[in-house]
Amino acid sequence: MKAMILAAGRGERLRPLTDHTPKPLLMAGGKPLIQHTLEALAANGFSDIVVNLAWRGAQIREFLGDGARFGVHVDYSEEGDEALETGGGIRKALPLLGPGPFLAVNGDIATDYPFRNLRRGPESLLHLVLVPNPPQHPQGDFALRSRALFPTGAACYTFSGIGVYRPELFAPLAEGRFPLGPLLRETMQKGAATGELYRGFWLDVGTRDRLRTFDEYLNQTSHTPAHPGESS
Repeated sequence: MKAMILAAGRGERLRPLTDHTPKPLLMAGGKPLIQHTLEALAANGFSDIVVNLAWRGAQIREFLGDGARFGVHVDYSEEGDEALETGGGIRKALPLLGPGPFLAVNGDIATDYPFRNLRRGPESLLHLVLVPNPPQHPQGDFALRSRALFPTGAACYTFSGIGVYRPELFAPLAEGRFPLGPLLRETMQKGAATGELYRGFWLDVGTRDRLRTFDEYLNQTSHTPAHPGESS
């Protein structure tokens, strides 16, 4: 199974840090964010990685290269000057992701989720990892009942930015800029989406405060910064 790191966004909430440095290259624990994710994927058995690029993408390409020094192979999906949003970014990358299910991970999250658990592929069109609602998102995103996902419900959890998808979910759609959320909800309404709840470490590194929190986590805990996606 291939994996995709979504790394094309500009990171508006992290400005001015991202004015000259792409969000995936911001530092935490002495390493760029994207390196933590890449090493976690490699440690969990993912060796073929696709990275989408837009804002300051040349810097990411220069840092990662072909991925060999991280023990993986990296391909790039170029989106131009303006990111295509998550849905459009995945759609454009389909030729690089191949015919089978693939893992997609937001480039601005930090987690110790064991990615190897997802290598078996989804039971339906998509499988999402949900987490307990963080303070900045108390309403959650989706409801989960016996591994089935629903757009609404009495108790909703937050989408972690980790999902496994079948390419046929995106293939019928025209290329271009579009968000992922509406497609997820439509698939849930059709009963073709599963999910799970993960209660381990997870952080949306979308603001300077939360970037600082991740840096402190790496420096003050016993977790090994090189592999924040391994099982502990």
